[in-house]
Parts: sequence; C-alpha cells; structure tokens
Amino acid sequence: MSMLLFFCFQFDEKFIQSPEDLEKLKKDGNLMFDQVPMVEIDGMKLAQTRAILNYIATKYDLYGKDMKERALIDMYSEGILDLTEMIIQLVICPPDQREAKTALAKDRTKNRYLPAFEKVLKSHGQDYLVGNRLTRVDIHLLELLLYVEEFDASLLTPFPLLKAFKSRISSLPNVKKFLQPGSQRKPAMDAKQIEEARKVFKF
Repeated sequence: MSMLLFFCFQFDEKFIQSPEDLEKLKKDGNLMFDQVPMVEIDGMKLAQTRAILNYIATKYDLYGKDMKERALIDMYSEGILDLTEMIIQLVICPPDQREAKTALAKDRTKNRYLPAFEKVLKSHGQDYLVGNRLTRVDIHLLELLLYVEEFDASLLTPFPLLKAFKSRISSLPNVKKFLQPGSQRKPAMDAKQIEEARKVFKF
C-alpha cells in the first residue's frame, strides 16, 4: 500500500511478525476479508487498499473538488499503480524471467507511463496534476518516481517536467519530513523481506 499518503497525519504502525499474529487478528474479527492491510481510523477498521487511500484522501481534502477532478485522479492513480506493480514484482520474479521482465518494465516506464504524465504537466503548465492544488495523485506519482529512480535513475532523464515535479513535491514540508531517513516511510521490499512475508502469509 502507498505509505507516502500517510504524510498528512500521525499514526502508529504495527507489523505482523509471525503466522500466529495474523491468525489472532483473524480470530478477533479485525480483518474483514482475512487479509491486510488494515487501518484503524475514526472508529473504523478499514480493509482493502483503495478504500483506505480513498478515505484518507477524502478526509484530508486530497481528492479533488468535484466529480471530474476525482475521475482524473482515479484514472491517473490506476496508471501509476500499474507501473508501480510492474516494478515491484521484479523482486519476486523467477530468475529466468527477470531479464525479460526488467526490459519490459523499463520500456513501459520510458515509452508509455512517464511520457503520459509529462504530457499532462505540459498541457496545463501547473504545479500539480489535477486542479492546480495538491491531491492524492501527486503523492502517488511522487512515490512512483522515487521507485523509478531507485530502479534506474536514467529513465527520468528525458522528462524535465517530471524531474521538476519530483523536486517540488518532495520539498513540501510534511512530505519532506516523511521522506527523511528514520521516518515511517519504508523502501520497497527486498528479496529477503519477501521471503519472510511468504512464511507469514503463505503465498
């Protein structure tokens, strides 16, 4: 789940360390579909990533001013999620498929997704993707650009507006604080962490 959107409020994070931890949550009725993530907020126990992110964005006025803006935010967010998942999946990709899937991810990054967002920024000349104010999709795009930078920084080179966008959003005080070392933002999982998660969640 996109943790960067949590920059807008203080929260306590609890980790599942063992299969027993997960079973306890299930037996206590805390996980609606017997799966995580789950967020306790405003007296609710919310499951499902999109529901959680939508609620947080609405609560903190990061979801546009009307239906049209929300439609654009949703559309852009889905594209961002598509590429994010493609990059993250490389960590658990079988070794014999990694080279081909890495090449595909780089191609889609350079020739499909980043050009689309560069075009959006160029089309309206504003600082933010939608409505000329900060919304959840700006945070999602920043997180994607951070993933891309870690994946292959050269992929950002042909996109000056996205590079400026990344610098601009990263410099917002609360976002900057959340990106500092030692904050609650977590880097992408590595192979060791994936293997530990497999043992707990049995996937």
